[in-house]
Formats: sequence, structure tokens, C-alpha cells
Amino acid sequence: MTNPMQDQPILQDRLPLLPWIDPRTRRLPGILPVEGQDWLRIDEAYGAQMALRDRLIAAQPDVVHGLLPEAHPAAAELYAATLDWLRAAPGFRIGDDSVTRPDGATVPLNPGKPLLTLGRLVQEDLCLMEREGDEYRLTGGVLCFPASWTLAQKLGRALTGIHDPVAVYDADVARRVARLFDAIRPEQPLWRMNYLTYDDFVLHQPRREGEKRPQPTDHVFIRCERQCLLRLPVTKAVVFTIHTYVVEAGTVTPENLAALREAVH
Repeated sequence: MTNPMQDQPILQDRLPLLPWIDPRTRRLPGILPVEGQDWLRIDEAYGAQMALRDRLIAAQPDVVHGLLPEAHPAAAELYAATLDWLRAAPGFRIGDDSVTRPDGATVPLNPGKPLLTLGRLVQEDLCLMEREGDEYRLTGGVLCFPASWTLAQKLGRALTGIHDPVAVYDADVARRVARLFDAIRPEQPLWRMNYLTYDDFVLHQPRREGEKRPQPTDHVFIRCERQCLLRLPVTKAVVFTIHTYVVEAGTVTPENLAALREAVH
């Protein structure tokens, strides 16, 4: 797969853990408590990932961003919470009207476009999930690095609708996920990590339902998402964060790569 926005690999040096090996994460759902304020991360790929995010947001904001009118309060709360996190993070200079990032780029602060602004400040993609009836709906998001889904197609849907193409996501799973979301406390975010192999390094891989990802043959790259679930205390929305790691397969041992290929199949 090629993408004019990214013609060179943007890679981390290594994975923070091997989720298909770690006994805490290798079985679904593999959910663990976040330690401290570790719901956002800055790693060695920050500068390159943020430059790509800048290009995507400038070129196709309607593709990488969506926000329903009813989600504006939650987006504003997430905006404030993220700026608070950045104030304590090394390398950021927070002014009244702008933020200078660790890579030296300056981003104007625009509370009128909270998610688009945050999309240029943190590596994570950010999605807002809000309860409606018996389920949680996707009410907003900034999604620069989708792995085979599109924000526009999923926006406004409940979790069961979002996961229609996933055979194992049945009504029982939906009920359990809703209970899990209900149990998230603002003071204790949760996280999990998924894993796949790819033959390419492209971070922005949107696909519509029914459009299959090409199956890797060479398994040259490993792509993992560290996903956090955070409850906002005022609006009670759940924030779903996605920190994407892409590494060369050679960063793990042949034995661990063989175990990964077996796990994904």
C-alpha cells in the first residue's frame, strides 16, 4: 500500500511490550489499569508522527475528524484535560494562544476546534464514546492513523454497529463491553494492546466495511495499538485513545515473530 502523505517509514525503535507474549495481554480483552497519568505517551517517533498528522489534518480534515453537535461538551472537557497533561509533560511550552511541541513546531490553540487542535499535539488518536440507552455511541474523534476503518462511516454508531464486521462481537460481548465502560472510574483509566503484522509501514490506512486489508505475506512490520479508556469526570464520556507503534519485524526474536504470526492467524 502506498500513500502520498507518507513515503518513508515512521518507526519506533522497539515495542514497549510484546502483547502476544505477555500473559497479561495475550488473551482478549487483556485489559489492565493505567499507572498514574500514563494514558498519553510521547516516544521516539513523536516528531515524525506529528509531522504526518499535521499534513493529514491540513489536507483532509473531514476525513480524519468528526464531531457530533451533542459531543461538544465532552470534546471541550477532553481539550482541557489534555492541555493539563501537556503542562506536566517534558518538552512542551504552553502559552495563552499556542503550544510549542517538543519537535519545535508551534500549534495555535483553538478551543472552537478542540479535537483538531489536540490531533496536532499528541500522538494518540482520540475518540469520544457516550452512553445512549443501553450502549455507547461514537460521538466524535480525530483519527489520523486508522487501521482498516473510517471515522465518517462509524461516527454516530453504537459499539455493536461499529463492530458489525467483527464476527465474535455478538450481543453478549456488547453487553460485557457496556458493563466494562460503565465501570470505568475517572481516577482509574484502563488500557489494552493489540497486534498485527503488515507488509507495509503506512500509518494512515482507512478502509470501509467490506474492504479487506491485504493479507501480509512477508510480515516485514509489526503494528500495535496501545488503547486507553478514560472516563471524563464532568460529561461522563469515555475517551478511547490509540497510540500506534510500527516497528520492523527484526526488532523481535525469530521465536517471538513466529509466535506472533501464529497468534494473528
